[in-house]
Amino acid sequence: MTAPKIDIYTKFSCPFCVRAKRLLSSKGAEFNEFDISMGGPKRDEMLARAPDARTVPQIFIGDTYVGGSDELAAMDRAGKLDSLLAG
Repeated sequence: MTAPKIDIYTKFSCPFCVRAKRLLSSKGAEFNEFDISMGGPKRDEMLARAPDARTVPQIFIGDTYVGGSDELAAMDRAGKLDSLLAG
């Protein structure tokens, strides 16, 4: 089974972004990081995918919208992250 595509939208020097990326990396997950510090088309893309998102990071694993760093950590604590990352 192929690992799902992971997209994470971040901003420069965001501690929550660092925490989320560290957790994903600790799981051996590879991810696409999009820095939206300066706005632009990737910020617009993030808002199209998660219309209520106003903070970063915003994390998508495959077809699943995870949310932010707290939601990612909660998913891990609940034992749901590994299976999602495995596809």
